[in-house]
Amino acid sequence: MYKAPVEEIAFTLKHVAGMGEAISKGLLADLSEDLVDAVLSEAGRFATEEVAPLADIGDRQGARLEGGEVRLPDGWRDLYRSWIAGGWNGLTAPEAFGGQALPHMLNVAALEMWNSGSMAFALAPTLTMGAIEAVSTHGSAALKEKYLEKMVSGEWTGTMNLTEPHAGSDLGVLKARAERRADGSYRIFGQKIFITWGEHDAADNIIHLVLARLPDAPAGTRGISLFLVPKFLVNEGGSLGARNDLFCHSLEHKLGIHGSPTCTMIYGDGRFGDEKGAVGWLVGEENKGLACMFTMMNNARLAVGMQGVAIAEAATQKAVAYAKERTQGRAPGWSGPGMSPIVEHPDVARMLLTMKALTQGARAISYACAHAIDMSHRAGDVSRHWQERAALLTPIAKSFSTDAGVDVASLGIQVHGGMGFIEETGAARYLRDARIAPIYEGTNGIQAIDLVTRKLPLSGGEQVKGFIAELKEIADSVRRSNLDGFGETSVRLDAAISDLETATDWLTTMLADGKAAEALSGATPYQRLFGLVLTGCYLAKGALAESGDGRDAGRIVLCRFAAENLLAETAALRDRVVNGAASLAAARILLA
Repeated sequence: MYKAPVEEIAFTLKHVAGMGEAISKGLLADLSEDLVDAVLSEAGRFATEEVAPLADIGDRQGARLEGGEVRLPDGWRDLYRSWIAGGWNGLTAPEAFGGQALPHMLNVAALEMWNSGSMAFALAPTLTMGAIEAVSTHGSAALKEKYLEKMVSGEWTGTMNLTEPHAGSDLGVLKARAERRADGSYRIFGQKIFITWGEHDAADNIIHLVLARLPDAPAGTRGISLFLVPKFLVNEGGSLGARNDLFCHSLEHKLGIHGSPTCTMIYGDGRFGDEKGAVGWLVGEENKGLACMFTMMNNARLAVGMQGVAIAEAATQKAVAYAKERTQGRAPGWSGPGMSPIVEHPDVARMLLTMKALTQGARAISYACAHAIDMSHRAGDVSRHWQERAALLTPIAKSFSTDAGVDVASLGIQVHGGMGFIEETGAARYLRDARIAPIYEGTNGIQAIDLVTRKLPLSGGEQVKGFIAELKEIADSVRRSNLDGFGETSVRLDAAISDLETATDWLTTMLADGKAAEALSGATPYQRLFGLVLTGCYLAKGALAESGDGRDAGRIVLCRFAAENLLAETAALRDRVVNGAASLAAARILLA
């Protein structure tokens, strides 16, 4: 059973991601370390004692469409009500609407624990939080007044409606349409697919944010508008009115996250209401909906990265526990009676250390991204720097962490051996659940395109150069520490950072020369290269902080393992980036 790693999460927030320094400098209002510890402790208790025990039930039963209504797995409705009662939905929401306005770092840390307990359950509040941000940022005063308080409390959930059968990542070709009405409302018509928690029985109302096109809209993405479309219309006093003209047509039968209802939604076919058309209200300006939706999507991308961290943590915990209990053969040097626990076997130990290193690296990257978001809101004159840092880290946090979730969950099955392939052990569920995350919210390939074409050029390339300079300072700190336990860690960090710098310079040159195809052929290897370098550096930063506090050498050992094993991959990734153009030419021949 999963147990929330509250101490590890708190350590990473304070000593690696930057929260401790921000608190000491007064950059996070009146936030104190005691409050941080209290929130994390209670979030960990809730995730461990209330969410995790229902994860297997959700996986076995799944969400069900019965008589036109979606039913959640046994116990999930009550679990969601407990979630609301705990006030968890409004951690970062505006105080004016009942939120607590706490830092983003605390929220993503809590999200990690919810998702480790059950990724399928945590998807509901994740989408609602994104919807809250979109409405609070772009919605009219009337929309905020009518909807935000109930969304912040969690009484009403939110969704994101982008995808259509013919329009996945290419939203410019979506066909859902909107028609203006004289009273300022709109009527929405169309079909949306893959709508997470699009229908369920846990909340009184569901607030859909829907992308659609007006009749006179420009072609492509410049002609998309965003609309707020509630399941039930809301009366002036705030009570629920008539059912809106929308419904869940079917549920997808998925590889994983079975408890999460993934819906095909139909808008405006006349099933409900006096006339055809789902009633909606404009969010932001007409034909500017994609910019509004990106507020929600950027929030979701980091949240999806946390799903990767969460699955990696849960899979690692299960694998370590199994390896300590399972006996098999006699490991080299084993002097005990009978067979040795498999954790004593060198290859199993290697896999477990790889799982731990990837998990802690992904956690640190994601928390550092959340820290940058917090600083961008609170840091005054340097807010642009932190906005760019958050922008640079977001595609890495999303992609590296979700890839790590899949890799770690797969290694977890390998540690279990044949038992890992059996559903009853629970190891397989983590891999099934994790596999959607590299696809969610812009596939990891799309994240690589974003990183290379939009994020590397920020401030004329100075943002990424400055970041690499900070990583060099971490390597220098390891060297200056003169701690024997680090071994050749500083040398390995230097080499890996040099690989990153070489690849960055090459991509920047290709883009400057107008050779976008050549640059993008190396984008995905570059994204992983960046993530591995950050893993090595952030593990080193944590190890230095721990050695300074006089604790045991565990972090130094893990840091050294990562430097000597994971960072060995960076030279090959550098070459894949630089040689990407040749690979692209070969692909065009072979795949013609």
